[in-house]
Amino acid sequence: MKLASVNVSRPTEIRDGKDLVRTAIFKQPVTGPVAVGKCNLDGDGQADLENHGGEHKAVYAYSFDHYPYFREALGRGEMPFGQFGENLTVAGLDEARSYVGDHLRIGSAEFAITQPRVPCFKLGLRFGDAKVPRLFSRSLRTGYYLKVLREGVLQAGDDVEVTQRGHGEVRIDQLYEALIRPKGKDVTAVLARALEVAELSPEWRVAIHERLGSSRTAGTRP
Repeated sequence: MKLASVNVSRPTEIRDGKDLVRTAIFKQPVTGPVAVGKCNLDGDGQADLENHGGEHKAVYAYSFDHYPYFREALGRGEMPFGQFGENLTVAGLDEARSYVGDHLRIGSAEFAITQPRVPCFKLGLRFGDAKVPRLFSRSLRTGYYLKVLREGVLQAGDDVEVTQRGHGEVRIDQLYEALIRPKGKDVTAVLARALEVAELSPEWRVAIHERLGSSRTAGTRP
């Protein structure tokens, strides 16, 4: 995999009908080295810290390979890097070959995959089309969030190296589908295996326990 672009933005307010919405989804590509902090990239920010950002969703990675699919599905022309609100646009990223708990090295920084991305209405605002979040979800082209294991520096053109595979090899697309389509094949087994992944985000750990109807306390395994 190769890092095609690094994208950041500060929170801003945009109008959604009669409402003002604060968001940082309008990421813009930056050139040169970018410092990776524990909770975000230098120059980046999150508007809604309850649902975005934090230690387990510090950085969002999305596949450059998915851009053609959405251009065709939405009848769009060229899309700028950062169109999906991602910090890292990665050529070769594939949810069917990426596992929760995978460790990645990009530049001098190291990361762990913690969960798939669940779209909200702000993705529709970014595209100017309220149907996009549903299309995004149904396509299983979700990208994934990353926890920073080691701070460092990265830049466009860096290799994205998988240094360690996640425990149990729970695929990103498989996990997302298991949560949104609970009547699918082997759903219970997939969700149970995900709970054994130490790097799984607390947010998804709670959601999975609720889906399984478990009486165990969420987060008992770090």
